[in-house]
Amino acid sequence: MESLVGIVTDTSLIETQLLVAAFVLCSLIGVERQLRNKAAGYRTHVLVGLGSCAFTLVSAYGFSAVLGSDVNLDPSRIAAQIVSGIGFLGAGVIFKGHSVVRGLTTAATIWVAAAVGMACGSGMLSLAIALTLLHLLTLFVIAPIIRKLPDPDRKRHLRITYADGAGVLRDVLAAASTSGFTSSIERSRRVSTSEQSSVVIDIQFHGRPPMRDLIPHLLEISGVERVALKHTEEDEYNDA
Repeated sequence: MESLVGIVTDTSLIETQLLVAAFVLCSLIGVERQLRNKAAGYRTHVLVGLGSCAFTLVSAYGFSAVLGSDVNLDPSRIAAQIVSGIGFLGAGVIFKGHSVVRGLTTAATIWVAAAVGMACGSGMLSLAIALTLLHLLTLFVIAPIIRKLPDPDRKRHLRITYADGAGVLRDVLAAASTSGFTSSIERSRRVSTSEQSSVVIDIQFHGRPPMRDLIPHLLEISGVERVALKHTEEDEYNDA
């Protein structure tokens, strides 16, 4: 079938099918991130998947008209550029503060969305479907199970230093409650310098989530100056 005004070609149907497949599979990935209120949600993952699929389709079918005895086609060149480009996009959702890195899982899902799109664009639908299912299985089934495994962090104590008179303790206890912890204050003291007045408080947290899930939230609270932890009363506090 000859092309019709450059719109309908011999490969139009298969290209549309593969693009729709990328849309459906990347939507499943994006919905999970959207439900968890992550920086990159549904729209980002769908667009990454569709873009990757479209680039792969272009590399596979877009230059067929210029092929000849003296012109060779290498579809892998555009695919390789997709892999490099997605690395920059994923880096944009990674945040670092107070020695805590966040956003790595979201960046990884962007890589997965791009891989799903490229697999769809190259016609490897079985690979794309399997990759999507394994991705969802990891985040919805395996990750929650791992979080419930015994973790020594659950028994740790925290020593939190925060600015006095700013309502920081209320925010700390609220963050702990939201993360699934109950807390008991063991001791507190006020430390004053010529520049400011701070409060140092020792708290024991109780709950099933591991302590590493709570510490990043505490470090992000305005007014929190330092968070240190220890396992038992005999141990020294170490910066988190």
